[in-house]
Amino acid sequence: MSASIVDRNHPALTHRERFRRQMHYQSIDRGVHWEFGYLSETMERWHKEGLPKEITAGEGPGSVESYFGVEPTRGLPVMMHLHPPFEGEPKVLEEKPDRRVIQHPSGLICEEKTEGIHTIPRYIKFPIANRDDWKRFKERLDPASPERHKVAWKKLGEELRHVDVPVGVWFGSFLGWPRDWIGFENIGYMVYDNRDLVEEIIETLTNLFCSQLELALREVQVDYAAGWEDVCFRSGPLISPTMFGEIVIPRLKHVTEVLRRHGCDVIWTDCDGDIRKLVPLWLDAGLNCMFPLEVHPGSDPVWLRKEYGKRVLLRGGIAKYELSKSRAHILKELKRVERVFEEGGFIPHGDHRIPQDVPYDNYRYYIREKLSMMGWKNGDIAAVWPLRDLK
Repeated sequence: MSASIVDRNHPALTHRERFRRQMHYQSIDRGVHWEFGYLSETMERWHKEGLPKEITAGEGPGSVESYFGVEPTRGLPVMMHLHPPFEGEPKVLEEKPDRRVIQHPSGLICEEKTEGIHTIPRYIKFPIANRDDWKRFKERLDPASPERHKVAWKKLGEELRHVDVPVGVWFGSFLGWPRDWIGFENIGYMVYDNRDLVEEIIETLTNLFCSQLELALREVQVDYAAGWEDVCFRSGPLISPTMFGEIVIPRLKHVTEVLRRHGCDVIWTDCDGDIRKLVPLWLDAGLNCMFPLEVHPGSDPVWLRKEYGKRVLLRGGIAKYELSKSRAHILKELKRVERVFEEGGFIPHGDHRIPQDVPYDNYRYYIREKLSMMGWKNGDIAAVWPLRDLK
């Protein structure tokens, strides 16, 4: 059995140096401390259980992530999405005792809960059903739009060359955004009934992503690239791996080639659910980091490392629902992934946003024990404010 990448005698590293080394299977002084956010209901519960009222969700000073010592990053201001965005206030079409039907400026119509635990809305009508609908979106994805060319990239590149936190770039979404615009079930039919339109949408996005990345990366050095898909559910991907390989992967390769040509070789996309059938396709396309690794559906970092070895990089993979149980369960879950962390190429954290059934003290305990597992010294752990008096 090989030794851990954590070397307690290693000279202290900056957060940026540590991230780079950890994701390249090199020795480090301690592990990178990241998490993946919290449900609003979780925050409401924690405020009743001891979390100071002034601590809020989100990132940056005063956020719960900062309060728990989560280490920051810097992102580039690339303009990848619709411009101009569809603006205006949602229009209420119908009011019910505990919910309402609203129409968004994009044309999306959905029913949202207004009482109790908020859930994913019930979607009634999506903004893209045909080529005419798509034209309204396509004109807002023009790479030549002057608004997409206003960043002083050279100046920003010089500034970020000296920062001591990881610098990342967003590279967008290939099937996830079209799924939002067309609808989960609808796009499943459209790849058969109107595949040309689906391919045109994804090709348009790809051209935009590549153009924006070229603008930024010729002047700015980044440590990672991040995208978003969410095209898998508990039983696997939205469309067949074969079709995903035909429609998405060639376009994704164009983007990863741009990233790698500019020195970025830590590339992930956010995809929930069971991703196992897509992992080999992503790896072959140059996307090498899997995130957030929802354990229950099968996207387990232990399985992925065993299956793909050091070819794969990993983020997440701590089963969030285990955090609602006893301290023994929490320790067992950390122990389950410990060896993968010790091998390198893995930043362990919750496998999605922390749900409301996790008590505040459980989360404090989890963070303390996770930091200990990752080689943090006692003094550094005690410096994380909510952990200072934890028994």
